[in-house]
Amino acid sequence: MSDAALRLDGITKTYGDVARPVEVLRGVSLAIQPGEIVALVAPSGAGKSTLLHIAGLLDTADAGGLEIGGRDMTGLSDRKRTVVRRQEVGFIYQFHHLLPEFSAAENIILPQLANGVARAEAEARAEALLAEVGLQDRGDHRPAALSGGEQQRAAFCRALANEPRLLLADEPTGNLDPETSDRVFAALMSLVRGTGLAALIATHNLELASRMDRRLRLEGGQVVPA
Repeated sequence: MSDAALRLDGITKTYGDVARPVEVLRGVSLAIQPGEIVALVAPSGAGKSTLLHIAGLLDTADAGGLEIGGRDMTGLSDRKRTVVRRQEVGFIYQFHHLLPEFSAAENIILPQLANGVARAEAEARAEALLAEVGLQDRGDHRPAALSGGEQQRAAFCRALANEPRLLLADEPTGNLDPETSDRVFAALMSLVRGTGLAALIATHNLELASRMDRRLRLEGGQVVPA
C-alpha cells in the first residue's frame, strides 16, 4: 500500500474507433503526497481534463493502476466508485456548476447531507468554510446573485465540504479576470494549506503554477516535470 494521497501508474486512455484511435494518455505515472499542491500545466486538448477525470473516478482508464490513499481503485463497482468520490475526492471545475436553485450555503450543505452528516453539523461547516474565503455574508445568496469570483470561491467550499483526501481542480480560475483570479487562487491555497489535503490543479497560468509546490507538464500523452 502506498502513502501517497494519489498514485497513477501507467495510465492509458484512447478515444475513437479501431480505424482512427486517438491515444490521449500514454502511460501516465505520478504520485502526490498529503499536503502537497501540484500544478498540471498543459495546452488545451492535451488530455489534462481526461487525466483529472480518471484520477477523480469520473472516467476509467484503458489500462494502468490508480490508488487513492493507498487503496486500489481499479475494478471497483460503480456504486463503490460513487462512494469514494463523495468521501475522498473534491472536484472543482472551471465553471463553478453550483446548483442555481440553492443558496451558496445550501450548495455546501447538500453534499454533506448525502454523506450522512447531520443537518446542524453540515450548516456549521458550510458557515465556517464560507468565512474562510470571505463569503460569510453571502451564504444566503443564490449563485446568480454572486460575482464570478464569489461563485468560484463557493465552489471551492463545496469541494471541501466532506473533508476529502484529494482535491482535483480543472482550470479553476480560467474564466476570471487576472485580479479576481489571483484573489480566488489565494483563497484556494489557504483552504488547501489549512486542511493538509493533496491537490492536483490544472492551469494555463504559469504565474499561479509557480506558486505551487511542484509543477508537472502533460505533453505527448505523458507527464514530465515542468
